[in-house]
Amino acid sequence: MSEVATLPDSALQDAIRRQGYAFVHGRPMRELLAAHGALSDWQDFAASWNRLELDTYMADRGRYRRRRYAVFATDKTGVIGRQPHQAHFQTLDYNPLNGGIARWFEPILAEIAGGPSMQAILQFCRALFGALAPATRQWHVELHQFRIEARPGQPGKPTPEGMHRDGVDYVLVLLVNRQNIASGTTTIHGMDKAALGSFTLTEPLDAALVDDSRVYHGVTPVEPLSPGEPAYRDVLVVTFRKV
Repeated sequence: MSEVATLPDSALQDAIRRQGYAFVHGRPMRELLAAHGALSDWQDFAASWNRLELDTYMADRGRYRRRRYAVFATDKTGVIGRQPHQAHFQTLDYNPLNGGIARWFEPILAEIAGGPSMQAILQFCRALFGALAPATRQWHVELHQFRIEARPGQPGKPTPEGMHRDGVDYVLVLLVNRQNIASGTTTIHGMDKAALGSFTLTEPLDAALVDDSRVYHGVTPVEPLSPGEPAYRDVLVVTFRKV
């Protein structure tokens, strides 16, 4: 189990600097986000995961992942601007399953991307990652809404490529909802692939923060608890890459 970061912000920064990652429970995470904006549209924000589109690029032919995508840019002034919609691309070095091609996903809805909750999340990330890399003048920011669905005999794979790095500098994985699922444990590994820690995001706003240059991460498959009921894991993934 990793050390759990608590308030204030400095404790979270110290944890990431020391071990390359941190796990934050939902309650302190809400306080951290609230310092950067109101979560006044959280109900609509969370409900937007019901409007994600099927990811048709899965090389394993899986039909268990739904998503939307958006790109932003930010700099030291604190201004965060949405960029024209574009493809998501990863090299095969970072994503041996689905990398090597331009993947065009449906855009995150404008009212969600521009809403108070998403803006508070982005400002929190800008402040935290900016403090960890103070010499960085500009950031390329990518947002991914993911829903991983599980069915009887068909587990959902949050990280179908396995233990991996994203090819960015910093990553936030924020749990929005989980419904009727077991497992989904996040594992963290050093550059030598040795296990460093593990934790499970179980409550809304539980969060994992990762220094992608220093650690690998993965998530175990999720399975339904009650076979006849919908089963899914909803997360927002935010990545920051230095420009």
